[in-house]
Amino acid sequence: MTNLQYHAVGRRKEAVARVFLRPGNGSFQVNDRPFDEYFPNEVLKMVIRQPLQLTETVEKFDMVAVVDGGGSAGQAGAIRHGIARALCLFNGELRGTLKKAGLLTRDSRMKERKKYGQRGARARFQFSKR
Repeated sequence: MTNLQYHAVGRRKEAVARVFLRPGNGSFQVNDRPFDEYFPNEVLKMVIRQPLQLTETVEKFDMVAVVDGGGSAGQAGAIRHGIARALCLFNGELRGTLKKAGLLTRDSRMKERKKYGQRGARARFQFSKR
């Protein structure tokens, strides 16, 4: 028996997700925990399922994700990116649909660095004339 799976890496902000899609019945697991337990927020669950719903492959795959770094929204975005890339490996014809929806584009927005002589990236120290 061949252990068929599609592996891809998704990224957003500081979060990095390694996503494994295996033929199955639609169960999701994130960091060895059930999907619903790891992401209690319904909006984030919807974000993660988006590429599978768009390509109508929700019931065809079991998803296992190992995600690290960032917050919950960044991690959800990273998993979504990883799923979209893995679906392209599964079937190249899905690429057009996913690309049109903007799911294959890596969201390049990152936290701006703190600058010297300032309190933050853009915030200055309080100025006093007297």
